[in-house]
Amino acid sequence: MASRVALKSKGKSVKGAKASEEKSMADCLKEWSTWTMKKAKVITHYGFIPLVIIIGMNSDPKPQLYQLLSPV
Repeated sequence: MASRVALKSKGKSVKGAKASEEKSMADCLKEWSTWTMKKAKVITHYGFIPLVIIIGMNSDPKPQLYQLLSPV
């Protein structure tokens, strides 16, 4: 029952310096876009309702906060 685990190397196969540079640039862009979308999702999730309340409070009839939050 002796099983061996084969480990794969995670190193980059370098064909040339330019190919390696383009790959790292693509990886960097992918990481940056993923990070940005995660942050935008959190900001939108927690900021949408307060934004609607602030816009409602600055509207023409000038309602009170409890009038904006009441279901009626």
